[in-house]
Amino acid sequence: MRAKLLRQPWVYSFGAALAVWLATIAYTHGQGAGAILTAALSFATFTIIVGLGQMMVITTGPGNVDLSIPATITLSGAVAMKVMDEDTGRMAIGIVAALGAATLVGIFNYGLIRILRIPPIIATLSSSFLVLSAAISYGRGIRIKPPEPLAQFAEAQVLGIPIMAIAVLALSVAMAVVLSRTVYGRSVLAVGQNSRAAWLAGLNVGRTRFLTYVLSAFLAGVCGILLSGFSRGAALNMGEEFLLASIATVVIGGTSVAGGRANVPGIWGAALFMYLLVTMLNTFGASAGIRLILTGLMIIGVIVAAGGEEQR
Repeated sequence: MRAKLLRQPWVYSFGAALAVWLATIAYTHGQGAGAILTAALSFATFTIIVGLGQMMVITTGPGNVDLSIPATITLSGAVAMKVMDEDTGRMAIGIVAALGAATLVGIFNYGLIRILRIPPIIATLSSSFLVLSAAISYGRGIRIKPPEPLAQFAEAQVLGIPIMAIAVLALSVAMAVVLSRTVYGRSVLAVGQNSRAAWLAGLNVGRTRFLTYVLSAFLAGVCGILLSGFSRGAALNMGEEFLLASIATVVIGGTSVAGGRANVPGIWGAALFMYLLVTMLNTFGASAGIRLILTGLMIIGVIVAAGGEEQR
């Protein structure tokens, strides 16, 4: 039983998160242990949302990655805030408009990949510049406050657990069910394992990848809306930190970069690990350079530990 558990990649991401949390509270003699966990759940939630979308894209096979996520977050946040304009009555319209804009980004991304035959990395990176330019032009740098209900939802807690984290946990369970129980989810795994074999088996490979890029953009849009509520407004740099974070959480969480294997629980462990790691290094008073070096080494260590059995 123990050996079977240790073969699960997500165990290592959660184990690493627990280790850095224990190291932090040991250094502070137990002070603020609960507050650190609450903050970790609050901030990691945003990474988990985009990580789920990135996970689906990466699972469709080698070379598939969505680098337009940060720009999509910024665009959806700007659209949501400007359409809502601090008016609670316009909140639903703002959410629909923001998610619609994000969905169009996903469609545009796949159009570049499918119609123009541009590699996904180049297509989504090029798209990100266009999307960010659109966000700058539309938002014009104006920071508009979100309607109060949106801000309250993004900040609300129950017994120290953010409401938003509970909602994203439900989303994660739904994503796990989609992967294991639906035709679309199994198609994603099959396409990632061998796209030609999936095509010969009668699966619509193009449609599967199209839906996956749209899903990734849609979830980035959800993140942009919630992040705007949590941050009390949209900003043009609000998505920057999610470029590498969305990929790192997927890899650390145990999803295969070669495609064909996804790991939803690992996204949670990896997102918590990355936030708690930064918190630990800040608590220890490490300089910026040392923090970057140690963060890189620890991430490599977790990836090697999680993939050790597969490599052997």
